[in-house]
Amino acid sequence: MARNVSNSSFNSIRSTNPTLATTQVEQLARQLANQIIREREQAQARQRLGRIYTPFDPTDDILPNNVETVTRGLFAGNTGSLTSMYLNSNLTATQQTYFQDIYSTGDPASNTNAEAELSVAYGHFGGSGSVDLTGNLNNDSPTRAIYKQYAQILLSPNDKKFTFNGSDSDSIYVLNFNRARYREKLDPGNFELTLAQLSGSTGTGNHEHTGSDVQLSGLGNYVQIIDDSSLTSGGSIDEGGLVYNLVSGSIDNGTVIHSSADPTYFGLLYPQHGIAILNADQLNKTYANGGANFDSVSGSLVQGENATKLFKSLSGSNVLTTAAQNGGIQARSSEQVKSTYYFVRVKNAEYNYSNNPSFVTGTLGELFFSTMIQDPQIYITTVGLYNDRKELLATAKLSQPLLKNYTREALIKIKLDF
Repeated sequence: MARNVSNSSFNSIRSTNPTLATTQVEQLARQLANQIIREREQAQARQRLGRIYTPFDPTDDILPNNVETVTRGLFAGNTGSLTSMYLNSNLTATQQTYFQDIYSTGDPASNTNAEAELSVAYGHFGGSGSVDLTGNLNNDSPTRAIYKQYAQILLSPNDKKFTFNGSDSDSIYVLNFNRARYREKLDPGNFELTLAQLSGSTGTGNHEHTGSDVQLSGLGNYVQIIDDSSLTSGGSIDEGGLVYNLVSGSIDNGTVIHSSADPTYFGLLYPQHGIAILNADQLNKTYANGGANFDSVSGSLVQGENATKLFKSLSGSNVLTTAAQNGGIQARSSEQVKSTYYFVRVKNAEYNYSNNPSFVTGTLGELFFSTMIQDPQIYITTVGLYNDRKELLATAKLSQPLLKNYTREALIKIKLDF
């Protein structure tokens, strides 16, 4: 604020005594400073009466960069367990040679409320266990395409095969979870698969039991698989990001890894991709040897429907577990939410009037209710956040209208998540 100050006051205090003159100058300067402060305070008080915008004080009113880890159930309704599963019969015959979709609450062909949860697939390095229904003669069978696709996504450029506990495998099963469900990543330590023992041949080499034909063994046996984050909290880092081993264990009533000194290795979990890779060689083993009797069909030019085997094993496991356990799939998502807090401070003399047209009447803009001239009563319902150009960026709605008048002050905390 520019000020025009006359020199007459200083001319009247000239003295031959330098000390006295300096003291008088200081007194006048202090008086002038106090006058400026009072004028500014009065201007601010007047401004508050009709204020529309209030700038935030970056130091006192804004608290940025708050990080909070949020977990929620991975499946529809934010539930952490998927026990009832349905295949998507809308898939074409060609699509089913590549993958199967798993839904909750029903088959989408007959239930419009069915929720997509994940896809399962079978991959083979050499392309065995499937037939290319499109007539492609370049040995690009569906199982080969699946194996190569996930190897390209998850492995380093020079690594062609998935390695489980130090040994490469040509044969894998894949669980690929709905991207919208796992958000940032699957939550390590809250992941469990329960697989029921199947009735296929028990490692004798007979591959007539395709996915559409195979049934549960009827013996009530099942295996449970979890990630090993309780042993290696940091996991390992490779081309596919964070990765954990999938081992025999359970998260019911606390995390327990079976034979933690020498667990059975079933696969790999890539939480940041929402993908679990299972070693088909291990699942093919008999139940007595730590497998689930999958006996994956691996013949050349044979449509094995192996992905359906995984579905039947997962979906049939819940009826086999005890009352204290959940079968199927248990999983949660995890994400880091960055928040900024804005503290909106409304003092007693501020925002006591409204610029809503219903607040005034007549051509002169008189208050509609004369009783509000000295005692306005308004309600705060919304706070708008604007940039420096007065462009509205966000609004915060109060849970209920907040009464505001000259006797009331308010502190409204706004949280913006990114």
